[in-house]
Parts: sequence; C-alpha cells; structure tokens
Amino acid sequence: MFSRLERKIAFRYLWAKRRGFGSVVSWVSLIGITLGVATLIVVMSVMGGFHDTLLSRIVGMNGHVVVYYQDGAITDYDFLIDKMKQNKIVAENAVGIVPIAEGQVMATANGNNTGAMIRGIRMSDLAAKTETGTTIYGKPLDKIKDGELVAGASLTRALSVGMGDQISLVSANNATPTPFGSMPRIMSYPVMSSFFMGMYEYDSGYIFMPLETAQKYLNIPGAVTHIDLFLRDPEDTTAVRDALANLLPTGFVVRDWRDLNRGFVGALQVESNVMFLILMLIVIVAAFNIVSSLVMLVKDKSTDIAVLRTFGVSRKSMMKIFILSGTSIGVLGALIGTGLGVVIAIYIEPIRQFFQWATGRDLFPAELYYLSELPSKLVLSDVVGIALIAVLLAFLATLYPAWKAASTDPVEVLRNE
Repeated sequence: MFSRLERKIAFRYLWAKRRGFGSVVSWVSLIGITLGVATLIVVMSVMGGFHDTLLSRIVGMNGHVVVYYQDGAITDYDFLIDKMKQNKIVAENAVGIVPIAEGQVMATANGNNTGAMIRGIRMSDLAAKTETGTTIYGKPLDKIKDGELVAGASLTRALSVGMGDQISLVSANNATPTPFGSMPRIMSYPVMSSFFMGMYEYDSGYIFMPLETAQKYLNIPGAVTHIDLFLRDPEDTTAVRDALANLLPTGFVVRDWRDLNRGFVGALQVESNVMFLILMLIVIVAAFNIVSSLVMLVKDKSTDIAVLRTFGVSRKSMMKIFILSGTSIGVLGALIGTGLGVVIAIYIEPIRQFFQWATGRDLFPAELYYLSELPSKLVLSDVVGIALIAVLLAFLATLYPAWKAASTDPVEVLRNE
C-alpha cells in the first residue's frame, strides 16, 4: 500500500526535530487521542460492570421474570409452579422458580429503628441464590428454623444487634383489629444470621425469614405475594413472558426485570450513551489537532513538496505520505490509549482505594451507588471498537491536508523561492 520512499518521507516529517509549533501540536494530538481512548475504555468498562453487577445482584435476587396476582396473594402457588415447570419453553429457559412472601415493615431494637423489607423464602432457595458473592455470618442458612431471621449486615449494625438478639417488626399493612381500633402488627424474632452482599440496598434494608414465618406475620397463611423465575439468559425474557401469559389464568400479571426497574435501567443506558458521546469529543478535538499540525507541516515543507514533485513523485504518492504521517499519530495514540485503558479498567478498584486513602474522602459511597466496590467489565468488542473509531477519525483528519499537499503547484512554489 505504501512504498518505501513514502514511508521514509512520512516518518521523517512526523518525527522531524525542527518542526517548531507543528511538532508540539502533533504531540498534543497524540496525547489527546491516548487520553480519549483510555478514558472511553475505562468509562465503558465501569458502566458495563455496573450493568452486570446490578443485574446479577439486585435483579437476580428479585427474579428475572415475576408473576403477580392482581387481586392479592397467590394461594395455589405450588400447583402453579408445577404447571410452569411442565411448560416446554419455561422448562428450557428457567433455572429456578421461587415463591416469595414480601412486605414492608419498621424494624426496631435497642432504641433504634429503620425501615426494612421482609422477604419470606424457602431457606434452600435463599442458600442457592447467595452461594456466590455473599458472605454469611452466624448460623448456616440451611439451619434457619421457623421464627428465625437472616438480616443484612448493615441493618444489624444500625440496630446494634448481634446473633441471637431480638428484632421487633412493626407493620401497619397487617393491622390487628381491637376494641380500640386497628393496631399495627408487632412481633419479635431472633436474628440468627446476617449477610453481606456488597449491595447497600440489600445489606441495609432486607430481612429474610422462612416462608412459613413470613406467611404468618403477613397474615397470608398458605399464600405468597409473587413468584420469581430465574432464567439462564437474563437478557432474553420475551419467550418466557409470552409463554406464561398464555399459560396462566386470567388475573395474573407477568413482569420482567426491565419492567420492574425501567427507570433505573433506562437511566443507566442513557448515562452510558451520553458519557460515550461526551468523552468522544476528546478524540475529536485531538483529530482536529492533527488537521492543524499537518496543515502547518504542508506549509512548512512546501518547497520540499515542490522539489519532490519535480523529481517525479506523483500527486497520489504525496497524498499517501501525509495520510500515513497523520494516521500514524492516530494508530500510536490508539495503541497506547488501549493499553493504558485496559490496565486501569482491570485495576480500577485498587486505584480507587489508593485515591480514597490519599485524599481521605469516600469517593464511592455505598449508600449513593448501591455497591461497596467499583465494578468493571472489559468487553473486547467495545475496546476494539473504540480504538478503531480513534484511528478512523485520525485518518479522516488527514484527508484535507493530504489533498492540499498533493495540489501544490511546484512551478509556483519554486518561482517564489
């Protein structure tokens, strides 16, 4: 594609020691492309890490597809679960179908109180969902009995309770009628285990209990509030949703995790797209610097260009020389930026901890971001795509200066010398 002469002249122009301001602009362009590519890779990997972590922890604990009954609790849930399992589409896609009894309460202990969500679930199902990425303190989950609780580690600290201490649960939704009016349901249970998931929303606001205990407390004996289905591929919920809509009787409502978290998922996607566009401006500015650098190079080397043209170098070769010179900046910047971005993305959490230690400030508060550590997920297609976009912009930036160099009239230039 490029002859030996074209490569030699292009690289001599690119790394000339006496190019003055043009050389400075070339370095600025290189640094700009490097920083732009690195920043884009880091940001996109962090956004991808957020998406996967939230999906696996928050969405995963809530089920990828959820079945409700619009008129209240589901009483025949075991029959419905067996019916779902017999459906071919559901059986092929679902890895778990879990009945849940859920309600909001106020938890109090030792003069402290906080809002919480109680979730009744079979302990075998809870153990299966928390076997990876979750630390359990106290009694093993498979040993939890009726009337015992499993609370988030942050919630137990907020209430100043330890293993075996009692927590009182207060619910206004399940009030007890008395001669003096309705009284909130208040019952006390011992906390026998606590969990740390790394998700602030769960660690500080969720209490798990055996399904039978929750049914008694919520006053829905033999019933559940909804049924969660966990799929092999959480991104593909359409087939299971359609199958359940045709399978279940009238009155049942089927929702997937996107419906239940529409605002949050939408905000995450919009933020990812906006951040990509904003940070791409860094690469675009660097590309414009390449334009100015090459234009100054063409002006500075006009005599050399005229001499080369008189020696028989064609217009096409002159264009290729300056295209190679400018695109080399883009390629080198993309390579360095890709390497730098990948390294930072891999070690983003230790880097965050270092800056947090150096500044003495919490740079990633769990109560704001719902995560205890900064997630990161490198996607090869994203990395390659960002690098290729940077090279493409650098190539496009060379076209005008290269055309200007090729259109130089050697007779007119040498006449003025």
